[in-house]
Amino acid sequence: MPSVTATSRPVNEGWKFTHVGGGEVVKKDEWISVKKFPTTVHVELLEEKRIPDPFIGLNEWDVQWIGEAEWSFKTEFSVADEEASASNADLVFDGLDTFATVLLNGKEILQANNQFVAHRVPVKDTLKSGTNELVINFASAFRQGREIEKQHEKLHLWNGDSSRLHVRKAQYNYGWDWGELPLPITSAKASVTIKKPNGNVLIGGTNIPVTDSGVAKFKLSRGVYDAWYPVGYGGQPIHAVEIEIADEQQNVLDSKSQKIAFRRARVVQDELIDQEGRTFLFEINNVRIFCGGSNWIPADSFLTTMTPDRYRAWLRLLVNGNQNMIRVWGGGVYEADAFYDICDELGILVWQDFMFGCGQYPAYDSFLKSVEIEAEQNVKRLRHHPSVVILAGNNEDYQVAESYKLDLDYSDETSDFRKTNFPARHIYERLLPSVVEKFSNIHYHRSSPYSGFGKPTTDKTYGDLHQWNVWHGSQEPWHNWDILAGRFVSEFGMEGYPNIRTVDYWLGGNKEERYPQSRTMNNHNKADGFERRLELYLVENFKHSFEIESYVYYTQIMQAETLASAYRLWRRNWKGKGREYTAGALVWQINDCWPVTSWAIVDYFLRPKPAYFTIKRELKPFTVGMTRKEKKTFPDELSAAVFTIETVLEVWGTNSTLSEKQATLEVTSFDLHSDWTDTWTKNIVLAPNSSTELFKGDLPGQPKRTKLSEIPKTIIVSARLLDKSGKVLGRYSNWPEPFKYITFPDVKELGLKAQIGSNGESVQLSTAKPIKGIILDVEGEEDVVWGDQAIDLVPGDPQVITTVGLKGREVKVRFLGDGTA
Repeated sequence: MPSVTATSRPVNEGWKFTHVGGGEVVKKDEWISVKKFPTTVHVELLEEKRIPDPFIGLNEWDVQWIGEAEWSFKTEFSVADEEASASNADLVFDGLDTFATVLLNGKEILQANNQFVAHRVPVKDTLKSGTNELVINFASAFRQGREIEKQHEKLHLWNGDSSRLHVRKAQYNYGWDWGELPLPITSAKASVTIKKPNGNVLIGGTNIPVTDSGVAKFKLSRGVYDAWYPVGYGGQPIHAVEIEIADEQQNVLDSKSQKIAFRRARVVQDELIDQEGRTFLFEINNVRIFCGGSNWIPADSFLTTMTPDRYRAWLRLLVNGNQNMIRVWGGGVYEADAFYDICDELGILVWQDFMFGCGQYPAYDSFLKSVEIEAEQNVKRLRHHPSVVILAGNNEDYQVAESYKLDLDYSDETSDFRKTNFPARHIYERLLPSVVEKFSNIHYHRSSPYSGFGKPTTDKTYGDLHQWNVWHGSQEPWHNWDILAGRFVSEFGMEGYPNIRTVDYWLGGNKEERYPQSRTMNNHNKADGFERRLELYLVENFKHSFEIESYVYYTQIMQAETLASAYRLWRRNWKGKGREYTAGALVWQINDCWPVTSWAIVDYFLRPKPAYFTIKRELKPFTVGMTRKEKKTFPDELSAAVFTIETVLEVWGTNSTLSEKQATLEVTSFDLHSDWTDTWTKNIVLAPNSSTELFKGDLPGQPKRTKLSEIPKTIIVSARLLDKSGKVLGRYSNWPEPFKYITFPDVKELGLKAQIGSNGESVQLSTAKPIKGIILDVEGEEDVVWGDQAIDLVPGDPQVITTVGLKGREVKVRFLGDGTA
């Protein structure tokens, strides 16, 4: 028999869908043609204008029934006579969400129950020459999950319905503290592959022996290929590898191309020189990297709307914001190939969780089998990406176990954890590491957070840490980030409203709901206790109003100050080899899956919040930071009434490059309520890949106080790093806090100027007095892409803000103390 070349073609045309049994929106036996494929029921019904937009107002509650209904998709495809006579034919499903029964020509060929698993189904005996009918019936994942839960047990969790723990489906679909309540996705993606296995493997024209298991091993010459580096540390050379399979006559039967790169990645957990604990840092090609980045959640409630262009826009924002790492969170999905391809291209390090989040997951046999297939498929799919540098077993499941006091003895490494009330330890400590070790050389980490060395997840001296004692937990002031630091802070955050245009979008024109405490506003914030927590941090730090534009402004400035402070203080802790006390900070979160108020630093419509820009400034290659702290001394140890208060200023710089940097430190102090200023300069050398302490002493212009009734002066300190040409490498202004105590000058005294550049696409800001928290905007629905926001401005240091789309329009300027209600 002659060889038959393997062929593969998508089955993505002619799909229709229906609501099984029918209802008000889709009648019984009514089949609706899909607009694109793969797809989701919600997207198609929206296209048909049969349901309201769930992103607007309270509409999400009117579409909950979709996730509890059964849906069916069908199509027809043709097979030629020679294809039907091939020795083998497979139907390949890249993803089915989640409980699906597949029929080909009326015969059941597959029952699927895991959204994260692809299926290759032999259909040689079912496929026929001519027209073939393919039908996919989707059961309700929500109802099915509750049925499975009845058969087993109800388990502990944070967020969502407890039945989700039994269902291998994106956990955020069950509702989270930033996303909508249950909106299960019904989708499918299929292709047909017809092949006849015959012949030998041909690699680059060289005959390579093939093992019985079908593996061919070969070596590449050393020194021929450049190494891949994360952004900011080198290039990202990507090499295309093509593998061909040929028969004995060298007729090519099949081929596969894949992009790869070469790099060495390690997670280093060494003892520290002069602190308790161990490092937790990433070393790429022998270079230790401070990882400044973000957490990533699914970027849309309807995943099939995500395109490579949308992924690129998000990831380009990350890189433009001077970030070098993204963590794919365990309550979402293993992302599409395009996501990881773009990370490879842009030099973004990827921390990849397995898809378990905030729960006491089961470990019965059928569940474990499904998880094993899921893990093997996804490790194989992701292992060639140079960007993927760590695989973590779950998100916060050990914290759930600690919280509910489940069976969790960290010193026990040998028990059968399936017999405990925390059976998922078997998954995280047996199954997943075994799969990772067998199929890749990527570092495996049991959880995020996870300390190791017998320590609980809250230990700040080992492993990674989710630091939620700002906002959640003990609700510490954000000024305490320095004492809340961990070795690698893989989650922390603060909420802030999105752009006012995004707010107006979800209001849908309902002006009566356009105030912060309205029912619609509350519906577009899913965090427990968010009003109390927002107001706690607002009232502790700002004089603010509840008029919506002002409320948006103040929450945004609060978020910007909070997050910038964290990156600034934790980057200071990166002090060189053996003293990497904090090796990374990943903000929760960069993105949203729908229009909402959340912890995101960029909203659903890719509009950066001011916090995005303050983080961007703190992650520049060269930065300068300052703290001011009051020191109270008692000359008479028996007296509490006699004391002296001194204000101590500390200044440091950071350098993420691998070479030392000579620069000038310029420090200028201003009294907000007088013309007094003080300036001094110092030649400095910033150590490579490290922070460098630059100054510690009295705050200029601030007298010592002996009475609490003595009001301190409002001294603003501006620090700049200048290169030899006078170019500003980094700048930061330190203001006294809380800001609510400051009496701001009359706006007329400030001398603030906002001059539009000659091309209409820049704004030059200058001032006669220090100004805090400048946010720029324009009137109307047409937005502007701003080059910077949340700007602190001082006399003698004008700043030019680049724009895209300003078109010479007049600029509105908000800032603290601007007199706006």
